[in-house]
Amino acid sequence: MSKAYIFPGQGAQFVGMGKDLYDSNEVAKELFEKANEILGFRITDIMFSGTDEDLRQTRVTQPAVFLHSVIKALTLEDFAPDMVAGHSLGEFSALVANKTLSFEDGLRLVYARAMAMQKACEIEPSTMAAVLGMDDDKVVEICATVADGIVVAANYNCPGQLVISGSIEGVNKACELLKAAGAKRALVLQVGGAFHSPFMEPARVELEAAIEATHFHPPICPVYQNYVATAVSDVNEIKKNLVSQLTAPVKWTQSVQAMVADGATEFIECGPGNVLQGLVKKIWR
Repeated sequence: MSKAYIFPGQGAQFVGMGKDLYDSNEVAKELFEKANEILGFRITDIMFSGTDEDLRQTRVTQPAVFLHSVIKALTLEDFAPDMVAGHSLGEFSALVANKTLSFEDGLRLVYARAMAMQKACEIEPSTMAAVLGMDDDKVVEICATVADGIVVAANYNCPGQLVISGSIEGVNKACELLKAAGAKRALVLQVGGAFHSPFMEPARVELEAAIEATHFHPPICPVYQNYVATAVSDVNEIKKNLVSQLTAPVKWTQSVQAMVADGATEFIECGPGNVLQGLVKKIWR
């Protein structure tokens, strides 16, 4: 029996997330208040009673999802991971869960990542789209034929569900071609920019500097990282993969398959919602 703890990324947020933890658990309350001090603003006010628009700001969304996920995990009575993984942003939550990063350092890195990504989004307009009902390889093949703009695979979420990322004109053209080729849906997403694509290169440079300035500890269990979709325990490799993740696709399908192959018998999601549980069921039938 091996327990795999999994942590969601940006997009899982909702107003009110974490309030039950804050109100019912003293340790959780202390951690939330510590986060307010570190960030220099009361993120809990936005999480618990802000507007959807406020919560959708990248500089708020990423630390908010991180906080809810990590605090939920750290306050579980029987928290004992054999392996961990996170979807995009969730990888930082996973690294706090397996003690590679302290709570404080994890939050600072997530906030630095969020600010760097927000700045990168403002340099050049870009977007993402969800493609449903088509083989992943076929999606990639069609995207490669788009002549106008950049379009790349961004999130391998589960078989038949792949998110693409790139320039606005490139993504729009790719959606037209994908629907014409038989995709059930090719839907442009309401996001700030083209995450996990070359458009995030400026953010990658900033994040690399922040990671190099942060102390990473040997993990208590392996993390299955998005960039390589395999178990990683070496601290230097973990750092390198975290940096590479910003401009490379999230290999969630492949990561879950690797965890199952390595003995995972139970997947426990820590964070707002249960999106990853749904994906796991589609990957591991």
